[in-house]
Amino acid sequence: MRLPTYDNTLETYTLTSDPYVPKAPDIAFTRTAFAAAHVVSDPLAERSPWTGRPAIDWDTTLKFRHSLWDQGLGLAEAMDTAQRGMGVDWPTAKELIERTLTEAKAHPLAPRIACGASTDQYDSADLTTEDMLIRAYSEQMETIEMAGGQVIIMASRAMAAQTRGPDFYARVYGHLIEQAKEPVILHWLGDMFDAQLKGYWGGNDLDAATEYVLDLINAHADKIDGIKISLLEQHREESLRARLPPGVRLYTGDDFNYADLIEGDGTHFSHALLGIFAAIAPAASLALAALARGDSASYHMYLAPTVPLSREIFKKPTQYYKAGIAFLAWLNGIQNHFIMPAGLHSTREIAHYSEVFRLADQARLLVKPDLAIRRMTTLLSVHGIE
Repeated sequence: MRLPTYDNTLETYTLTSDPYVPKAPDIAFTRTAFAAAHVVSDPLAERSPWTGRPAIDWDTTLKFRHSLWDQGLGLAEAMDTAQRGMGVDWPTAKELIERTLTEAKAHPLAPRIACGASTDQYDSADLTTEDMLIRAYSEQMETIEMAGGQVIIMASRAMAAQTRGPDFYARVYGHLIEQAKEPVILHWLGDMFDAQLKGYWGGNDLDAATEYVLDLINAHADKIDGIKISLLEQHREESLRARLPPGVRLYTGDDFNYADLIEGDGTHFSHALLGIFAAIAPAASLALAALARGDSASYHMYLAPTVPLSREIFKKPTQYYKAGIAFLAWLNGIQNHFIMPAGLHSTREIAHYSEVFRLADQARLLVKPDLAIRRMTTLLSVHGIE
């Protein structure tokens, strides 16, 4: 194949490796691993894709989740990977949560499902008081708990828009944590993923924000399962991880440094809540099984080639990483088109998709190579490359 490069040239590329075959693990993982999954659009039912409620292909969306569970992974549902706030509204997210949890209850591996609760059923401008924010969060938390899921208290654009100090966050989050039926997962999403979350926890200084978060966790440790960190700074995550109270997990959301963070430093380690795990599930499952056997060499053999792929998918502007996730799902036959809610597939350029194709092949993640070649050829043709 002749693939475009970032140098504005065409380069001949030949697939190099045999792909992994997705399969169930033969050993229990020693790390909790949530894959944050995307939703599959139904382009034939789509109307006003930028302004209306997205049309979802529910059968394919749920089939993909079954494939993740079959490989031993849990699921973080209705998070930013599912285009929450970037094409997927709360009514769609609510239906997604309820459908997913119904499916999960019937799955033989009883997968663990955690779901995002936010405030996006209301316009951020209308949520001007603590009581309003608590009510908005509480409505979504109740939906998740009634369906049988674990609550992830997502970072909220409405909270960030208030530009108030850490005491404000402590009061709102304290109320939400204590009212939850089961321990919750907190969610710290950096502004590289969503610019509207800048200054979260009450200030722009990340060192100060870390102290605010630790104060909150220490005040409610018995009701907090863990905190998911997506700041793309390995040292910051390791520092926070070492200071967490006993029993509170660190869930890495670092799609650049996950391999080292999950393995740990011999004293502490991170669990996983990662968008990239949905794209690299066969390698992730094999790696986590190797880690459970104490085989660090094999763990890194499986994961190391996925890191350049993840860094390409999550390159700046990072919030558009969802396009790479859906692209790989199309190449691998998980869905029969490359169309995303709100037209998000148009947010990346053909050189990027070509590089994702190369790196996925080198990571042995093009599980149906002949199909991947045909579909990549089609995409190139659409861009005028024969």
